[in-house]
Amino acid sequence: MKIVCIGGGPAGLYFGLLMKKQNPEHQITIIERNRPYDTFGWGVVFSDQTLGNLVAADEDTARTILQSFNHWDDIDVHFKGKTVTSGGHGFCGIGRKRLLNILQARCEELGVKLVFETDVVDDQLVAAEYGADMVIACDGLNSRIRTRYADVFKPDIDARKCRFVWLGTKKMFDAFTFAFEETEHGWFQAHIYQFDGDTSTFIVEALEDTWIRAGIDRMSQEEGIAFCEKLFARCLDGYPLLSNAKHLRGSAIWIRFPRVICDTWVRWSDIHGKPVPVVLMGDAAHTAHFSIGSGTKLALEDAIELARCFEKHGEQGLEEVLNAYQILRSIEVLKIQSAARNSMEWFENVQRYAHMEPEQFAYSMLTRSQRISHENLRLRDAAYVQRYESWIAERAFEQAACPPPQAASDHSIPPMFTPFRMRGTVLKNRIVVSPMAQYSAVDGLVGDYHLVHLGSRATGGAGMVFAEMTCVSADARITPGCPGMYTPEHTQAWKRIVDFVHANTDAKIAMQLGHAGPKGSTRVAWEGIDLPLASENWPLVAASPQQYIENVSQFARAATRADMERIEADFVRAAQAAAQAGFDWLELHCAHGYLLSSFISPLTNLRDDEYGGTLANRCRFPLQVFTAIRAVWPQDKPISVRISAHDWVEGGITPNEAVQIAKLFKQAGADMIDCSSGQVSKKEQPVFGRMYQTPFADRIRNEACIPTIAVGAIYEADHANSIIAAGRADLCALARPHLANPAWTLNEAAKIGFTELEWPKQYLSGKAQLERNLERERQMAAANSGLTPQQIAARLMEGA
Repeated sequence: MKIVCIGGGPAGLYFGLLMKKQNPEHQITIIERNRPYDTFGWGVVFSDQTLGNLVAADEDTARTILQSFNHWDDIDVHFKGKTVTSGGHGFCGIGRKRLLNILQARCEELGVKLVFETDVVDDQLVAAEYGADMVIACDGLNSRIRTRYADVFKPDIDARKCRFVWLGTKKMFDAFTFAFEETEHGWFQAHIYQFDGDTSTFIVEALEDTWIRAGIDRMSQEEGIAFCEKLFARCLDGYPLLSNAKHLRGSAIWIRFPRVICDTWVRWSDIHGKPVPVVLMGDAAHTAHFSIGSGTKLALEDAIELARCFEKHGEQGLEEVLNAYQILRSIEVLKIQSAARNSMEWFENVQRYAHMEPEQFAYSMLTRSQRISHENLRLRDAAYVQRYESWIAERAFEQAACPPPQAASDHSIPPMFTPFRMRGTVLKNRIVVSPMAQYSAVDGLVGDYHLVHLGSRATGGAGMVFAEMTCVSADARITPGCPGMYTPEHTQAWKRIVDFVHANTDAKIAMQLGHAGPKGSTRVAWEGIDLPLASENWPLVAASPQQYIENVSQFARAATRADMERIEADFVRAAQAAAQAGFDWLELHCAHGYLLSSFISPLTNLRDDEYGGTLANRCRFPLQVFTAIRAVWPQDKPISVRISAHDWVEGGITPNEAVQIAKLFKQAGADMIDCSSGQVSKKEQPVFGRMYQTPFADRIRNEACIPTIAVGAIYEADHANSIIAAGRADLCALARPHLANPAWTLNEAAKIGFTELEWPKQYLSGKAQLERNLERERQMAAANSGLTPQQIAARLMEGA
């Protein structure tokens, strides 16, 4: 094949040498607009895993690169005058110039043609000149080729909120260092790492608003660098900061990071009657934020994958090769970009976490991308995690006003098993069984099924069990099988369940009160979720006239003032009944498109009175209901509010508005916000994934400054421990895992080796056997792998 690479960065050079190594008959030309030794970065970072990929792809190149690397294990976080260190991270740094020179030398050794100081303006002319069978467009972040064919590649380019500058220093840093400094203008942060024997990269970053308020946009390059030297003087110890972009004037060295995602990476052209593909690679196809150091990694792994696809699918034709390349790389790039987005957004919102103490701030930063979890940190540095768990536990027992346990000195308490106090209610741990509709009540009356269902989960180790959404009137039900709290018989039936939980477990039990509104009068789930009843329907009300499923659902009319007064009274009566039944906790359901949610969302509230329009007006009725039930609910017992923090529909509630909604409920006296999302409109397009709703709980907790419950795709102890330890939420609510295993909490404790969790005395023999079986599995896995049982446990928890 004749291959032309436009761009002589890591992607083009590595692909060229891999293809030439694969078949010396290939004619490969790499065209670079700069000189061989020009570079405008300092150092690049690889993880140990990336190094393994390089060794497998071309051992000769990898060996030379390894000899030039500076390796370190520690991460230091400097915050509020304190340094927090964690180890075992396994990073390597190398100068960008040195890396390029190694790749250039290897290309020349293998016979790849390198052409420098040639600026390609027209890819088709170059393809014709070299008789190319394929053109690789690896011309970087500001790719001309990607721009030229934007109608095909469909790039989505998002210039982010921060300004950053890529500097260097001759001070050596022993660890990958993150330094945070607060100024009168806002927060600045530095990302620092050594990459050769005498130089470190020093990236300074700040929100653009902060950067402008500091006046850096009006400074010369030298003045801006002097500002950074003064700001980070404690880190630099008198060493100057250096720039290798002297050709740029003023503040032009400060740039905004552009997140690039392309819809497709291949475009076919007709060159003198021959179909020739143009293939995007590296930053031309995608970017990953420098805070996880993966831009060069992605470029090299693009090259590895395309070369591998030629080796595997070459005989089937070029189109098959390129299809395989895009499918395989798109998946991997999506994973990295997801982690990079999480990391990038964390650094864009340092102010959100600035109230934290250095220990928790550092943990939050370490786990920001969700690629590193609690057990993964333990695998890297068990001593650090044990110290941090002890720190978390000490504060948790103090907050709960509970005496700390007399634990053995050689272990600590995982964050999910620390207590939590809200008003006069103390939960033994941070795990909550979510409200889960069971559709098994008769005329709103709960019975033996509910006693077994909730009783078994209360004995399963969770700190609190939520009853399913309980409706405040017969016409407030979702289905005929939904439970109610609107007759004395309902109160007594619920009291029977509450009494069982209190008499036989140390779990607390909560009631969630709600009104189905426009989503009522439907069939039970297994007969057709959200489908209207075939007969005996009841009338529906909502904030405004609506039909939940277009041309299917029953129409709801707009609630009148009289309706609202009646419904508020129904909530008050139900709250009083819940108190009489002995519930420990109350939750008001204002999510998922039900009645109160229909007032909050602009998608469903089109009113033109004082209950519509602005967010404050839309929240007016739900706040009235909350205030009314708070007045009759015992003052020593908490009330939480469940909201949909994101409607996942353009024009609906966004996470920004969710913070404001939380503040309104906090002002009204709410103790906690239960952070769910969606189910307001059938047009929703949610983005699912592990812990996908936790960022909503994080934002509300740390911006509205109110405790939160995280929900959604939390299904391992590792998830819960990471969330609680990082301060992203105060409680974790799990639904489906508790349907599959009522004793999920007890089981997860045993899986992570925490044996101090109390079991019901009737089940103690099962506890001992479960712990023995799990320990035997860890021992066997360790014997087969050479790892310790603790390492095996950590890897099992992280899904390795």
